[in-house]
Amino acid sequence: MTTTAVSDTAAFADALQAARPHPELAARMRLYGQLVGRWDVEVVDYEDDGLVRRSRGEWIFSWVLEGRAIQDVFIVPARGSRGDPPGKGNRYGATLRVFDPRTDAWRITWTNAVTNVQTCLTGSRRGDEIFQEGSQEDGSLVRWIFSDLKPGSFCWTGLASTDGGATWRKQVEFFARRV
Repeated sequence: MTTTAVSDTAAFADALQAARPHPELAARMRLYGQLVGRWDVEVVDYEDDGLVRRSRGEWIFSWVLEGRAIQDVFIVPARGSRGDPPGKGNRYGATLRVFDPRTDAWRITWTNAVTNVQTCLTGSRRGDEIFQEGSQEDGSLVRWIFSDLKPGSFCWTGLASTDGGATWRKQVEFFARRV
């Protein structure tokens, strides 16, 4: 890597990352702000054929864009144990979460760079949980829920519906522990 590329990378990271939420949005940013930091994740995938697959990953959340958004990077398997190729369940992607004061909700975009899957959702608090709802490129509905939120742990559940929301199937669970 050239010196210019290294300095450009550092400049990009400096422009992207923020140390804290933007003061105008601080109260709203708490919903996802509680997740900022590094997490070890146990991932449990539930296949359509009934197979259950377990793997380990990492999830890193950070303030970005002057503290006006929260971005995460989700990696399964974790960087230290990725094979070549990593295999089924391979995820290496990012989510950008931006609060929209006009709708009093969060606009969320997840992109898995490995599979080229992109999902757009809307997020909000429901009781003690964070609900994120949207649709996949194939038209199926998705519901991603953060639950059991504690300072050192949380659960994330991914559900899908192919019948317009009449029934939901659990696709995946993430059990996160703060690093």
